[in-house]
Amino acid sequence: MRRFFVLVACATALALAACSQAVPQTTRVADTGGSRKGDFGPPQGEPIKAILTSPPHVPPPTNRDYPAKVIVELEVIEKDMEIAEGVSYTFWTFGGTVPGSFIRVRQGDTVEFHLKNHPSSKMPHNIDLHGVTGPGGGAASTFTAPGHRTQFTFKALNQGLYVYHCATAPVGMHVANGMYGLILVEPPEGMTPVDHEFYVMQGDFYTVGKYREKGHQPFDMQKAIDENATYVLFNGAETSMTGPNALKVKTDQRVRMYVGNGGPNLVSSFHLIGEIFDKVQYEGGTHFQENVQTTLIPAGGAVTVEYHTEIPGSYVMVDHSIFRAFNKGALAILQVEGAEKPHVYSGKQVDEMYIGDKVASLAPVAEAATARVSGTLTKAQQIAAGAVLYKGTCSTCHQDSGAGLPNVFPPLAKSDFLQKDPQRAIGIVLNGLTGPVTVNGNTYNSVMPPMSQLTDDEIANILTFALNNWGNSGPAISKQDVATIRATTKRPEGAAH
Repeated sequence: MRRFFVLVACATALALAACSQAVPQTTRVADTGGSRKGDFGPPQGEPIKAILTSPPHVPPPTNRDYPAKVIVELEVIEKDMEIAEGVSYTFWTFGGTVPGSFIRVRQGDTVEFHLKNHPSSKMPHNIDLHGVTGPGGGAASTFTAPGHRTQFTFKALNQGLYVYHCATAPVGMHVANGMYGLILVEPPEGMTPVDHEFYVMQGDFYTVGKYREKGHQPFDMQKAIDENATYVLFNGAETSMTGPNALKVKTDQRVRMYVGNGGPNLVSSFHLIGEIFDKVQYEGGTHFQENVQTTLIPAGGAVTVEYHTEIPGSYVMVDHSIFRAFNKGALAILQVEGAEKPHVYSGKQVDEMYIGDKVASLAPVAEAATARVSGTLTKAQQIAAGAVLYKGTCSTCHQDSGAGLPNVFPPLAKSDFLQKDPQRAIGIVLNGLTGPVTVNGNTYNSVMPPMSQLTDDEIANILTFALNNWGNSGPAISKQDVATIRATTKRPEGAAH
């Protein structure tokens, strides 16, 4: 009997082996999925011209159940734009914006891609789409000189959210100047309906001048190589989604965000303060995670996040590598309007001091900088600029009223200490102050960190505001006053200066 079972087992094994050899290798690969899943045959119907949108907008869903030929026309434009209020930068763009135009197709579509390089461009460019299967993601087929156009065709085999970027040498410089965007390859069944879709993309920028230093700022190659970003931004500008540009939705709505990271260097810790992501399709792929607080987005990667709005208020979107948010610009606002739900959340909305000057217009700061360059700067202009900067830098401790916090932070209002020696105040802002200090007859023993990351202009304007507000009467502090004290201050190697 045992021999019988052995013979049956052997026969079964031989039969299975024979069946395995009979099944073609290509069939087994097809069954496992992968790129073959996206080849749904030749395109059907008339060619479709893709609708491209600028951030933060997203094109409408494809709403098709068949593969089509989709024509994408994208133009490279090199242009000066504002990176922060009063600060301009020469961006290299796909479609005239940073990030570039959002592209939306369906899995299985055949995409005829046209790349133009505007005649005013100074550099050749190309495009590498991470959603392309082929050499260089299309880069090998799209090297385009100024005033020229190129064309290639690819089939969108894999569904997902993919980054595209320029891959012309030096690649890092092209990406650092804003040459990136997203292409969404919808699954065959399409995306589930939501109330709002938004396009957000982070990037790190490297300027010769300091953060918020006014005027036109050139690209700094050494900073880029050292990965020492001056700015880390959403959608290419510090004000892209703050103030009047804040994203706006209502309560009880479902929101989907397509979020990319162009880099070129930094990984994003993407977080929306006060919301929890119900669903995160990490790395732009097919699988998802639920109930996520913060999601990592690699340079050259993307993620799709979904959440449901519950409570009205201002929600702050950040890179949770937190100095990037509050000191390099990686901050945006989602404004939710609707009825309160005290059973879910009670209390005031987000404290304005927490986001400081990020929700205010920095126009007075830019106006003061322009006036200083032209030699027409007035004390009133400095005070107006200083008021905006004070809110984002000093008001959390010293309060909007300048009253400080009893027994903790000394007052600036009617301060005998401040008014006695304005030059000493410059040194305190630059270098910080630790230990007891007597103000208006009261002793305070706390720590003020050095604020040497501020520019000379910013410190001059903040102090001029403080010296001429809340009952104080003092002089205007000049940029040169600050520069002189900064130059005479010895600081440890590597410290902000």
